[in-house]
Amino acid sequence: MNTSQKKFVHLYVFDKMVDWEASYAVGGINDPMFQKNPNRYSVKTVGLSKDPVTTAGGIRILPDLSLDELDLSQSAMLILPGGTSWDRGLNGEVIQKAQDFISHGIPVAAICGATAGMARAGLLDNVKHTSNALIYLQATQYKGSSLYVEQPAVTDNLVITAGGTASLEFAYNIFQKLDIFSADVLDAWYGLYKTGEEKYFYALMKCFENTSES
Repeated sequence: MNTSQKKFVHLYVFDKMVDWEASYAVGGINDPMFQKNPNRYSVKTVGLSKDPVTTAGGIRILPDLSLDELDLSQSAMLILPGGTSWDRGLNGEVIQKAQDFISHGIPVAAICGATAGMARAGLLDNVKHTSNALIYLQATQYKGSSLYVEQPAVTDNLVITAGGTASLEFAYNIFQKLDIFSADVLDAWYGLYKTGEEKYFYALMKCFENTSES
């Protein structure tokens, strides 16, 4: 990827989306403080249309662009949060777009209910993946059960998946895939938010000092 050209990470937004599942990821991408190249990425929201949506947490979002306006050449990743609409078989249009992303070599990150949407479309049949539970994905009649991994989040090539309680690990995998942070920063960041131990805070501040001095 040409790091001199800014790319967008596109966050799919829809009514009743579980907004907190992508919060760590969005915050880290948009905060330049510890990034190796602060001008490399920013987040844009994309909806089925530009009509406002209201999240499960009651936050009203006006999408930056509609799905048909999304230009893959400007995108570094598509993030799909969870929400009950996935279990009703909705959001088919964005899953079609996810297929386009993958076929063009652009990663897709799905968490919670969005993994079921990916499974129904066959996008988890040939990659290692995880979700809320194996039985949850088996209800979609998908063919990837043998590749299911019992861990909070999984990255396999262009596909990142996570269970609904693993928003932190979801973000970790996204940051790693986008190569936003150095390994030291990423490990300190994850350790701090996972454990709250002060040693990780000091490690993170040390990384910041080293970055500022360079």
